[in-house]
Amino acid sequence: MVELTVARSELILGGQKSGKSRRAEQLAAAWLTHSPAHRAVLIATAQAHDDEMRARIARHQRERAERVPGMTTLEAPRDLPTAIAQAGGADTLHIVDCLTLWLTQQLMPLEDSGPNRPPAPDWRAQTALFIEAIRACPGPIVLVGNEIGLGVIPLGREVRAFVDALGTLNQQVAAACERVTLMAAGLPLTLKGQP
Repeated sequence: MVELTVARSELILGGQKSGKSRRAEQLAAAWLTHSPAHRAVLIATAQAHDDEMRARIARHQRERAERVPGMTTLEAPRDLPTAIAQAGGADTLHIVDCLTLWLTQQLMPLEDSGPNRPPAPDWRAQTALFIEAIRACPGPIVLVGNEIGLGVIPLGREVRAFVDALGTLNQQVAAACERVTLMAAGLPLTLKGQP
């Protein structure tokens, strides 16, 4: 097995079930083995709005606890900059999983639905704060997100706007990261930086 090296900052992109989260967990496990002072924290952006999502989150929590028993979890569906700043110091590896759900909640917050819904926050301003948080993170940071722009052009203005916004977010995060990895079928392809 190839030894994984932890970069100062890494964006891991891929499709659904491509191995993105598993690679982030492997990096966390490698980080934890290098020193007894090392910590790892998962900053989770998912929210359970239905039974299927609650079951999915519970399954992920169980499986993650088995694979990386020393990693803690912090739920932060909206305010990633604050969560990153408060999650630990230079000895803590931060994993943010996933950027796609975070952006979805920026653009389409479910809890604020209805006719009197306040306007969604300015996702571009939130992204700028997030990019600054990545750069200021005291320890290594691993960011997980979906690459959804490889298929057909979606029907519907809102869906096209979301695909465009996610592509923009991914480009900005990739520019801020030392390493960028694309996952396909569980295999990593390094797009930027050293593998």
